[in-house]
Amino acid sequence: MTCRRGARLNPGQVRDLRGRGGGAAVAGGGGLIGVVALVAYLLLGGDPASVNLDALRDTTVGTGQEDGQIATECQTGADANEREDCRIVGYVNSIQAYWTEEYPGYQPATTTFFAGSVNTGCGSASSAVGPFYCPPDQGVYVDLGFFDAMQSQLGAEGGPLAQAYVIAHEYGHHIQNLTGVLRASSGAGAESYAVRTELQADCYAGVWTANAVSTGFLEPITREQIAQALDAAQAVGDDRIQERTQGQVNPETWTHGSSEQREQWFTTGLESGNPDSCDTFSAEL
Repeated sequence: MTCRRGARLNPGQVRDLRGRGGGAAVAGGGGLIGVVALVAYLLLGGDPASVNLDALRDTTVGTGQEDGQIATECQTGADANEREDCRIVGYVNSIQAYWTEEYPGYQPATTTFFAGSVNTGCGSASSAVGPFYCPPDQGVYVDLGFFDAMQSQLGAEGGPLAQAYVIAHEYGHHIQNLTGVLRASSGAGAESYAVRTELQADCYAGVWTANAVSTGFLEPITREQIAQALDAAQAVGDDRIQERTQGQVNPETWTHGSSEQREQWFTTGLESGNPDSCDTFSAEL
């Protein structure tokens, strides 16, 4: 997913806290057990304060770059094509440009880069919880080292649009917060409110992808890049994670949906390009 070289980025939409303490991010329990904790918050927008951080240890997830210079170094699409952090700035700009146009009364959300740990309005969080949305802050938090973990620990192919999918999903939670459908506690199970919430955020990510080029920040998206995003959606399905970590699937404990559902709803948003197609709460899953 290539940014337009002449596009002007707005790094003011991103706060860079990397290099301000923290240390290595860890996810624990011999690696795969730590992945369960990570995925429980991956793309969820849950409360980091509820995570048992003492249990997350042994396996390094990533520290990010100790570089707080994005305000001066992430200025154009050309910068975004050279640096990962600038590329994420470009995605944030594009996502917010789309939702500003699409959703009347849209309130911008800041994305925060951090390394190791961060204090938020939801409490303190380790990088082990993965990217998350914090409703009190109306902000997205991400340790960029997560994208390496998504490939090495979750088996995703990776790639620029896979990264964009993750960020767009979190901004889907921001839209849910603005519309009042995001709940602090939403249960578990294949038909649960939690699963429907996650699938709607996947659908919103697909809707943005369909409209991304029109925001002026990105070049046309290729079939290969779409495949990368679909692969990422599959990689974070509850069934795939459970098979990998437990050797069996238990739909009663699902909080995000199956790989097939996540791919399906991202595709629904992508093909329609319309957030009205994302009513997962009344749909038959």
